[in-house]
Amino acid sequence: MLARSPVARPSGPWLDTGRIPVPHWEKGKLVRKHDHNVHIIRLKRFFMSGPVDVLVFIEHQAGKIIRASREALAAGQRLAKDTGGRVAAVILGESAEGIPTAELAQARLDEILQVESPALREYTADGFVLALNKVVRERQAGYVLFGHTYQARDFAPRLAATLERCLVSDCLGYRWQDERCVLTRQMFQGKLNADVELLGDPPYLISFQAGSFREDSVERDDGHARVSRVPLNLPAESIRTRPGERFREARQTVDLSQAEIIVAAGRGIKAPENVALVKSLAEALGGEMGASRPVCDNGWLPMDRQIGSSGQTVAPRLYVALGISGAIQHQVGMKGSHTIVAINKDREAPIFEIASYGIVGDLFQIVPPLTEEIKKAKGSS
Repeated sequence: MLARSPVARPSGPWLDTGRIPVPHWEKGKLVRKHDHNVHIIRLKRFFMSGPVDVLVFIEHQAGKIIRASREALAAGQRLAKDTGGRVAAVILGESAEGIPTAELAQARLDEILQVESPALREYTADGFVLALNKVVRERQAGYVLFGHTYQARDFAPRLAATLERCLVSDCLGYRWQDERCVLTRQMFQGKLNADVELLGDPPYLISFQAGSFREDSVERDDGHARVSRVPLNLPAESIRTRPGERFREARQTVDLSQAEIIVAAGRGIKAPENVALVKSLAEALGGEMGASRPVCDNGWLPMDRQIGSSGQTVAPRLYVALGISGAIQHQVGMKGSHTIVAINKDREAPIFEIASYGIVGDLFQIVPPLTEEIKKAKGSS
C-alpha cells in the first residue's frame, strides 16, 4: 500500500550564509522562495501570525490531559523538527477555567490555541468539527495530529471530510524520508506493516496508536509557549447531538488504555479459578487486569479486559504477561508498553522476543511469592 506524493513538504524557515528560504502560502499551498529584499517581513509574518507546520489536538478529561494526547504531542514535536517548522497545540473547552492550559504550557511549543465556546463545554462531534475546521483553515496547518482515542475516532473522519482531505488513522509511527513523511500503519490485524505516503495538498490528518510515542519524551520549556485565546460563537442549533456517558465510565467497562500497570492473563493460567492469582498480583502492584483472547472467549474474564487486535490497545509503564504465549494478534495490542515482564514455562514463546524481562518457569510457583514480596516491600516503604 504505497502511494507516491508529488508534493514535497518544505523543510521550513532557517538562516543560511547566502539566501534565505521563505515559506509562505500562495493559493492554498505552502511554497518556498528566495528573496533578499522581503525575507525579514515575510519571516516575521510567518512566525508571529498564522501558518503552523504541525497542529496537535489535545484531548482532556476531568481537567487533565490524557496520555494519548501527550504521546501525540511528542510526535508533533518530532515532526516539527523534521519539517523545520512550528508546532502548536489546540485545546477546546467552554472557558479558560475548564481547560488545563497550565499543564500544556510546560511543553516546548510555539503556540497554544485555546478555543473557547459555551458549545464546547462537553464533547460533541458537531461542536468539535466546527471549531477545529475553523482553526485548521485559519492557521493553514500542514499536519494535524491526534491520539487514536475513542473521541478522535468519532469526529476526526468527519473533520477530514469537511476539510476535503483524508485521515490516515491508527498509525504506529513515521519516518522522514526525502523531505516527506512516510507513515507506518498495520494491515490484516497486525500481520503486515504498510508504508503510507500522503497525496495532494495539506492539511494532512493523522492519528497515532497508543504507545507509538513515549509520553515522557515530550520536550519541556518551562511555560514559555504563547497562549492565544480563540473565542468562538457556535450557534446552539449547530450542535445536533447530546453527549452521553463516557465509554470508560460505562457500567462493567474499563478503559485499559489509561492504565499505568497491567497484569494480563493468558491460557497458561489453565482454569477460571486461577484468575484470583492474577487479581492478587494486579492489586499488589496497584494495576488493572487484562487478558488474551482465549481467556475472554472462555468467559474467565469479561471481553472488556481483552488486549490485542480484536480488543484494546494499551501502552502502560509496566505490562506483566502471565502464561501468554504472545501471538502476533496479542502483541499488536501491547508491544508499545514501556516495560514488559513475561512469565511462561515455554522458553520458545514469542512473548520473550519483545519482553524487557523474561522468567521461564511455572507461574503457579513464581507468582504467589512474587505477590507476597511486593506486598512486603510496599508495606515497609
